[in-house]
Amino acid sequence: MIGPIGYYVHHHGDGHRQRALAIAKAAPHGRFTLIGTGLAGRTEDLPYLDLADDRLTDNRVFDGRDDTADRPLALHYAPSHHGGIRSRAALLTSWIARERPSLMVVDVSVEIAMLARLAATPTVYVRLSGLRDDPAHLEAFRGASVILSPFHRELDDPGMPDWVRAKTRFCPGLSASSRSVEPRRRDTILVVYGKGGAGGDGDALAAAARASPGLDWRVIGPVSQPSSCPDNLSILGWVEEAESEIARADLVVGAAGDGLVNAVIATGSRFICLPEPRPFDEQVSKAHRLAALGAAVVIERWPQASDWLGLIAAARDLDPGVLNRLHEPDGARRAADFLLATAREGMPRASA
Repeated sequence: MIGPIGYYVHHHGDGHRQRALAIAKAAPHGRFTLIGTGLAGRTEDLPYLDLADDRLTDNRVFDGRDDTADRPLALHYAPSHHGGIRSRAALLTSWIARERPSLMVVDVSVEIAMLARLAATPTVYVRLSGLRDDPAHLEAFRGASVILSPFHRELDDPGMPDWVRAKTRFCPGLSASSRSVEPRRRDTILVVYGKGGAGGDGDALAAAARASPGLDWRVIGPVSQPSSCPDNLSILGWVEEAESEIARADLVVGAAGDGLVNAVIATGSRFICLPEPRPFDEQVSKAHRLAALGAAVVIERWPQASDWLGLIAAARDLDPGVLNRLHEPDGARRAADFLLATAREGMPRASA
């Protein structure tokens, strides 16, 4: 009998946790153990291992880099004399020794992938969007039994090496969202901000709403309060069931993170995409591919209020068939089955 599958969940944003939950819930109960920082009370009824925080104590935005001059090229983040990192390494390797996992899914951390391999555990590395051809990523890809990418192959960065792409299993549809049976809110614009970004400017949102009085604007996620809020603007704050809001919206505005993009594709919503700065141009790369395929209207920065009606008209003209092509309705179950098969066979399974 194969051992459990560990699923490491990175703590930046919430997309990694949501993806892990979707996959683990599609498998027989208890097969996956979620591993990461701050998971207590956030894994529903799934087993988890909560690790100490590995972030530095200053106020810099966490970008997965430590600016250490003597860090090996095969690592992204390895600060010295950090008690949290010592604790999490000891706890993870103790869990591996005790539970003898058949596989470790790493979403995402080069260091966790290397540690699991050193602890004699095969890895599946989750490769996100962007041009990830630096030495550390390439070594993590090389050491993995297989690479899993949570998007359609047509959204992949064209600059990725051929051998990395050949080793990749593309798994679109890793979202709890589905085509809504509820009617869409006609003339409703939903603006989405995630935990991983800087949040929204309430006054800019108010100006956009005033410039389009025939539309209802709903905003979810962290947003500053506007100095004056028009009647057609509703700021809802953090919403746990964001997928329902996305499914019912006439049009969605947001960044190019995997969670939001997958939800938009799953629900077939029209999309105006504003990619945010991320390491390895993750969101910019994905946004460029969405624009090239005609799946989204992509803009580099928040527009002037007077530009919104034209942008909304352009988004409404998008062909919904493109999103259908990029979606896998049963993506979470297919990914779970693939990982269970990989764990059983102990050998690579390339993309289907």
